[in-house]
Amino acid sequence: MKIAPSILSADFANLARDIQRVEKAGVDYIHVDVMDGHFVPNITIGPAVVAAIRPVTKLPLDCHLMIENPENYILDFAKAGADIINVHVEATPHIHRALQMIKNENVKAGVTINPGTPVVAIQHVLQMADLVLVMTVNPGFGGQAFISEAVEKVKELKALKEKFGYHYEIEVDGGIVPETAEICKAAGADVFVAGSYIYNAPDIEKRIAALKEALAK
Repeated sequence: MKIAPSILSADFANLARDIQRVEKAGVDYIHVDVMDGHFVPNITIGPAVVAAIRPVTKLPLDCHLMIENPENYILDFAKAGADIINVHVEATPHIHRALQMIKNENVKAGVTINPGTPVVAIQHVLQMADLVLVMTVNPGFGGQAFISEAVEKVKELKALKEKFGYHYEIEVDGGIVPETAEICKAAGADVFVAGSYIYNAPDIEKRIAALKEALAK
């Protein structure tokens, strides 16, 4: 089980410090939420910030592109130092091409689905995926409540992975706290993105320890 703190909830004036704090606390990925103000109603960061934070951590940078036509920016994020690039099936009519572009850059390819999108929408590209991200909130903002219906999609992806021998990790993002992490783990999730739960707390290390404890059960 892997924990991926989302720097969307970190202190942007002290990103290096906040990334290094969670790294020292023993997390597995750094989750980078990229928003364009079109695909989602918020604007966050771009490749320049990814390039800036790349030297401050040895952890994989898991870049979640919540942007329209992500294939236009894949090369920029790969060059900036992304280890994983997640693209939304809803954001491009060329999801196969986008995943192919990511893999051509020797970066792990992730495909993401929103709460209203069924697993069947990505079933034809699952064999290409290194990671499948199931949004457990509607993307665009941190601190939202967990959408429990998404758990069934995690179960479905786990079953497809076992049936066809796929190699992808299943990641969940949104409303992840110890209780919802346990539910998602039981359904088959492997990677757990937590932003506000970790970074909006006075004791970041204690929150990470609580997640680890829940996932160890």
